[in-house]
Amino acid sequence: MTTTFRRLLGTFAVVAALGAGAAQAQSLRLMTGPQGGSWYPLGGTIKNIVETAVPGTSIQVLPGAGIANVKAVEAGKAQMGFANSVSTVDAIQGRPPFDAPARNVCNVATLYPQYFQIVALADSGIRTPADIRGKALTTQPKGNTGEAITRHLLEAYGMGSDDLARVSFGSYTDSVQLMKDGNADVFTLGTTIPAGAIMDLASARSIRLVPIDDDGLARMQGFNPGYKRAVIPAGTYPGQEEAVPTIGYATHIIARCDLDPDFVFRFLEAVSGALDDLAAVAKAIAGLDTAGMARDIGVPLHPGAERFYRDRGAL
Repeated sequence: MTTTFRRLLGTFAVVAALGAGAAQAQSLRLMTGPQGGSWYPLGGTIKNIVETAVPGTSIQVLPGAGIANVKAVEAGKAQMGFANSVSTVDAIQGRPPFDAPARNVCNVATLYPQYFQIVALADSGIRTPADIRGKALTTQPKGNTGEAITRHLLEAYGMGSDDLARVSFGSYTDSVQLMKDGNADVFTLGTTIPAGAIMDLASARSIRLVPIDDDGLARMQGFNPGYKRAVIPAGTYPGQEEAVPTIGYATHIIARCDLDPDFVFRFLEAVSGALDDLAAVAKAIAGLDTAGMARDIGVPLHPGAERFYRDRGAL
């Protein structure tokens, strides 16, 4: 074999290796949540973990919201995103606020439970969801899962926005200020516990967490079977002496079903090996393991995710 021929073979090998690396490289958009929430910093942490572990990967972290993220992934405006299980199930079934069934949204990993929380001023007279009628309510902007659940709550108790004194849509900060000023009687939100916004409110006003009983849960499950029973333990918030039953669902990571399965496998390999880093950003992730990440939430697994979980014995 001549020296020239060996050099040619070496050149071909380098080119082939570069080509293989390019094929595995990914440049993608990851939809998270509004700045000030937990999803946005979680997205930044995942970006750092995956870009370090998977050479050639570039992740752009973008703000978003539960419902909006599912729509963005389905439309191809993003490849991955954070979502809430109840919203994703609605999307797959084509139920409002989605216009048609989502065909290209798959589950990648289940992360932690979320709690729908109804917080009333202690002197508002609101002790059950039915008592919200005629009161001033504040919730998240449209496109957020908390706002969608609030609409289901009102419908389950025979109400619409016209039956309330006023409905405000804004950030957690805006809602807390409205409550502090007495311009809203009740605040609804979907997030982890304890919620920083509620702790902030409780530092200035006496509050009451409003329970959703079994009958209310059953009526809400008529709108979305993904709603599950969740309980906010006693002592979660100042002055909360008893456990409060409410609605629960899961935060999870979604991806386009046509996203490269090998990349999704390596994505999960990296993320599952750095769960302590994620828990440092969102305490609710503490204790999560691969079996928990693979938990069935009614959304089909991405092929790359299914292969990863089977490889790890989680399925």
